[in-house]
Amino acid sequence: MAVPSFLARERIIARPGFNRWLIPPAALAVHLCIGQAYATSVYKAALVSHFDSSLTAIGIVFSIAIVMLGLSAALFGTWVDRNGPRAAMFTSAVFWVSGFLVGSLGIYTEQLWLLYLGYGVIGGIGLGIGYISPVSTLIKWFPDRPGLATGMAIMGFGGGALIASPLSRQLMNWYDPVYDGTAGTTPSGNAVAGLFLTLGVLYLVFMMFGAFIVRVPADDWRPAGFDPSTVKQRALVTTESVSAGNAIKTPQFWLLWTVLFCNVTAGIGILEQAAPMIQDFFRNGETSAVAAAAAGGFVGLLSLFNMAGRFVWSSTSDYIGRKGIYMVYLGVGLVLYVLLATIGSSAVWLFVALAAIIISFYGGGFATVPAYLRDLFGTYQVGAIHGRLLTAWAAAGIAGPLIVNGVLDTQGTPGQLNAGDYRPALFIMVGLLAVGFVANLLVKPVAAKWHEPHATTPATARANPERSTTR
Repeated sequence: MAVPSFLARERIIARPGFNRWLIPPAALAVHLCIGQAYATSVYKAALVSHFDSSLTAIGIVFSIAIVMLGLSAALFGTWVDRNGPRAAMFTSAVFWVSGFLVGSLGIYTEQLWLLYLGYGVIGGIGLGIGYISPVSTLIKWFPDRPGLATGMAIMGFGGGALIASPLSRQLMNWYDPVYDGTAGTTPSGNAVAGLFLTLGVLYLVFMMFGAFIVRVPADDWRPAGFDPSTVKQRALVTTESVSAGNAIKTPQFWLLWTVLFCNVTAGIGILEQAAPMIQDFFRNGETSAVAAAAAGGFVGLLSLFNMAGRFVWSSTSDYIGRKGIYMVYLGVGLVLYVLLATIGSSAVWLFVALAAIIISFYGGGFATVPAYLRDLFGTYQVGAIHGRLLTAWAAAGIAGPLIVNGVLDTQGTPGQLNAGDYRPALFIMVGLLAVGFVANLLVKPVAAKWHEPHATTPATARANPERSTTR
């Protein structure tokens, strides 16, 4: 797929003296916008009422978007690497904003299928392309701190809901004065349609800002004082290059796929059920010691830890290594899940602390994996490899809620559950984390037969992105 000349990679090569710290804001401009996906619960009840539908039918919209994120990231990853971040960010903005506009039309006309098509399919494609668009660029600008670089950008996806949630409530109140987000009332469907239109316009502006300030480094650029030979001194870190086509043939790719799937499935199980879960853990009969408003605050706190974990843990991986930090995510996370299942109901503060740390590991796993891929496969086509790996997220987005909701459906009626009803699901997550821990332990350096010849240059890589070699 050809791109217009003003979007071409050659037009955005940075001049000497360019400040690389301008790149993270460009990435954040995109990730903070597409991170709105985590704020869909704000208007979920309004859509149920407007379409006279069920929570499951409306929840499918989000599921479609996450599945399309994984599929589009996998399908367009090589295209993103070849054409550069400006073309990718521009394309992401067009799809993401079009998804809001088509979704708004579906709400106005009460055509649920248009909401599926718009926000789910079209918007989901924008999600996938936008999510991976800055990854390889950031890693090339920060070869000395790849964990910090990817953490700064992917932090924005986790924190997008912190902006979108209050903004959405304010806009819906503007379009529907009867609505009061603090009083538990439900906005009208037309207010949500107006919200979609407004968000579409706002996100178009911010995402285009990111697209037009982003730059790529020249092929021979290095940070001042950085010696690439020092990178190879760390275990698992390579200075060689592996193509996306070859990467998926290696056991390392599928081990990391398993690691990401297990980590995300475990974390998303809590995120998807957070508000009712904390109330059920402290339920006495038909009443809970945790009020609905406090449960909502708990969800907000988890969002903060989700966002902070993406930056803090990913940055920490620059010092202790990617394999080491995943041993923390999966090994310590396993212990925390056991504690949550066994003693989590003994005190609210303990439940909150355990869940918050678990979710910080969930966010950290997302932010660290691009740097892990760079360590194993090099920078050659790391964006395309990352895109293929995100199919693990799409699979986990389906598996996590299915496991938790399936177990709870066998335990009783929503609103009458207690801590014990959650234990089977939590112990399943313990088992998943154990599988991920073992998979991470098995990761070894990629065999030399998968490396690209040294004669391969960035120019020839873009001309022939899927060339396979087996020296």
